[in-house]
Amino acid sequence: MTTHPSTAQQGVGPLLRAWREQRRVSQLELALRADSSARHISFVETGRSRPSEEMVLRLAEHLHVPVRERNALLLAAGYAPRYPETPLDDPALGPLREGIERLIGGYEPYPALVVDARYDVVAANRGVMALVDGVAQALLEPPLNAMRLALHPEGLAPRIRNLRAWRGHLLEQMERQIALHRSEPLRALYEEVAAYPVPDEDPAGEPAEPVPYFALPLLIEHEGRTLSFISSISTFNTPMDVTVAELAVETLLPADPATAKYLQDSIS
Repeated sequence: MTTHPSTAQQGVGPLLRAWREQRRVSQLELALRADSSARHISFVETGRSRPSEEMVLRLAEHLHVPVRERNALLLAAGYAPRYPETPLDDPALGPLREGIERLIGGYEPYPALVVDARYDVVAANRGVMALVDGVAQALLEPPLNAMRLALHPEGLAPRIRNLRAWRGHLLEQMERQIALHRSEPLRALYEEVAAYPVPDEDPAGEPAEPVPYFALPLLIEHEGRTLSFISSISTFNTPMDVTVAELAVETLLPADPATAKYLQDSIS
């Protein structure tokens, strides 16, 4: 994921101010969190004081700035980036890749996948591949993108029985990510998938035995049956690498007994 093209030219002060305002934190509150003073924070934001490398990282931490953007702040302040961006196929990330494969493989027969910051799928288990069977081949060509796959008219969209609600959920998720990362590639993807046509009404189809849901379900048709899932997303704690920080593991939990039994019987 790339930062805004003008980031390097803005200087660290305006960038920190933008993050502080985005987080809706006052200079005084940030100063208290970072063991500094509102006067010093003001001087940093206006360019009257150059923050130390430690101070940049401390302010970024208290403003919950993503790892990639912390590197951008350091560069703007005249320091070297602190966090590497290791390609996922690098031997150094071998244990991570193996762990991911074991994780999503152990989740079978239920669907699980891993996506990067652009929602490109970097790993998926057999539960996912069973659900996408039959979609347009072009959507399955690398890099397979989870948002395109879900919302494209030749993807899963015609099979999603509550498409309008699920589409709204996915677009809101992307909007939150854009606000957090300020990524132009992610914004371009959002504009693309938001422009896909949407039917006036959702396709007919409900689970055979309606159940009370504890979260918005994904209702999807598969081989004549309506399957029901609840989505869960997890990320890595305290990442020290940009690539790792931007990975997300999404699992689809069966939301009713019929879905769980069907998957257990059909995916062994």
